Amino acid sequence: MDTVPTPPIALQMLLVASVVAQTLMVASADNFNQDVDITWGDGRGKILNNGQLLTLSLDRASGSGFQSKNEFLYGKFDMQLKLVPGNSAGTVTAYYLKSQGSSWDEVDFEFLGNLSGEPYIVHTNVYTKGKGDREQQFYLWFDPTADFHTYSILWNPGHVIPIREFKNLEQAGVPYPKNRPMRMYCSLWNADDWATRGGQVKTDWSQAPFTASFRNFSANACVWSNGVSSCPSNSSSNSAWFSQELDSSSQRVLKWVQKNYMVYNYCNDAKRFPQGLPAECTIRNRN
Repeated sequence: MDTVPTPPIALQMLLVASVVAQTLMVASADNFNQDVDITWGDGRGKILNNGQLLTLSLDRASGSGFQSKNEFLYGKFDMQLKLVPGNSAGTVTAYYLKSQGSSWDEVDFEFLGNLSGEPYIVHTNVYTKGKGDREQQFYLWFDPTADFHTYSILWNPGHVIPIREFKNLEQAGVPYPKNRPMRMYCSLWNADDWATRGGQVKTDWSQAPFTASFRNFSANACVWSNGVSSCPSNSSSNSAWFSQELDSSSQRVLKWVQKNYMVYNYCNDAKRFPQGLPAECTIRNRN
């Protein structure tokens, strides 16, 4: 039987580099004062340490959130997060890309809080043209509250990879996010109607305020401004991430994580899709 990486190695491959080569990561971190706007929370979002740290807090009155100043059309996005510690049940810390309008595209990381000592669940989804229903969930096999960990999203013309792989299968009739520029968003909010054990465990407001921390945001990406991309139209002139995909080693690690830590996969939920599983699920299974 093939050996599999230990959890720390899998962590490096899947979360630090979103299952892609770490050598392509941007080495320098940007400054939150220059890169983002705190958009809601009435002072609950704070930029600290000369722009090197950003904290979001949640209390009974409100959560908080921020977004990137720039819009992007493709890129590799890295953010270091330290999630809400202790009894975080009912809370959701979100890190995602999203376009505007009623027919939007979106790529999600949502971290679902839990009771003290119970593991966080990372919830992912991919929306195209306003339609999602592509949920996958994983237990985290480490403590995401003890220190900062890097979470990455790769989005290029062929693949979207946020701890999973969503391929461009337009030729098979599966919509793909390719025409709508997206911003990066982060938020901390109360979702105790569904986040923890389907809403059975409610937020313990005696533990408030809840705080999540962010640092080292980097976007190796094509900035979209006034209908024009900052990247060359000739794809061969773009960075390596523009044509990047999972190699065989990363595919193997991904399958190992799915086998050992996956909580839910929409492609396995036949009862939810009585008319047949989504096309990308059946294509993948045939492959």
